[in-house]
Amino acid sequence: MARKATNDLLQQAKKSKSDEFYTQLCDIERELQYYPNCFSGKVVYCNCDDPRVSNFFRFFKDNFHRLGLRKLIASFYKEQSYDLFETHTNERPYYCEYDGSDEKMTTEYFRGDGDFRSKECVNLLLQSDIVVTNPPFSLFREFVSQLVRYDKQFLIIGNINAITYKEIFKLIQENKAWLGVNLGRGISGFIVPNHYQQYGTEVSVNQDGQTIIATNGCLWLTNLELQQRHDDILLTKEYYGNETAYPNYDNCNGINVDRTQDIPKDYAGLMGVPITFLHKYNPEQFEIVKFRKGDDGKDLSINGKCPYFRILIRNRRILINYSVPFLNVRERIMNTITK
Repeated sequence: MARKATNDLLQQAKKSKSDEFYTQLCDIERELQYYPNCFSGKVVYCNCDDPRVSNFFRFFKDNFHRLGLRKLIASFYKEQSYDLFETHTNERPYYCEYDGSDEKMTTEYFRGDGDFRSKECVNLLLQSDIVVTNPPFSLFREFVSQLVRYDKQFLIIGNINAITYKEIFKLIQENKAWLGVNLGRGISGFIVPNHYQQYGTEVSVNQDGQTIIATNGCLWLTNLELQQRHDDILLTKEYYGNETAYPNYDNCNGINVDRTQDIPKDYAGLMGVPITFLHKYNPEQFEIVKFRKGDDGKDLSINGKCPYFRILIRNRRILINYSVPFLNVRERIMNTITK
């Protein structure tokens, strides 16, 4: 119940536009280890980050030379609350540039408020190659849209429900974005202001006196190259002979699969899988056909009841492999396709 409660807190924050969820250094280090060759010679922009307190800025500054960065930029919005740190109040927003030298970092005050959508911040975005940050959950769609519009690489944290947004799902379907390595409990928690409502056993206080709220509802979204996304999902289940375990949809010629690990290896038609499938999705192994809706435009249903959101996929390996030497297997595949 505590984990559910803290996930509900994220939803409440989104609705109230209370976006003060700060990423822990340990979670940044845990994810960034999977992109060792993506940053060499690049300008990284953390555009939702006060360099005095941001763990994103701290990570890239501390690892500037190891990663081979060309420049690091950070900027923040003026109304960002500092209750968490109890300092730096009533100051003008600014941006900071660091080039890896031992000299003092360059700082410049904004004329405006430092909003990532402002002209000043867009100018900084145009100078950058990769954006890495924890954007406001309430503005996630708009944030990603801006990155796509300016053709930027990115690695950002968002609520797991973001993949159900049509704009985000389309990017994943078109292989223009994908999930990072860690999600759910792989992201240990966020630093929040002390005035935030706290729930149950998933709330703790770290050695610095900061309040940490753990959730099971966040992920990394990226378009940086990631080797893991080219690994096939190991399929061990079979459809034929176990048809009752895979009920047909009322409004779509496809079968329902409740868990990614239960995807059958011998079925060539449409399969509805949970959204967590995207964490293991290899675009060379599967094709994403549609999200959530059946042929009638309504939510996928089984005996009149709608399961939780499903993604309709098709196994590319079976569609390609028509040289199967066993006639009965080939006939089954062809019958499934033409059914």
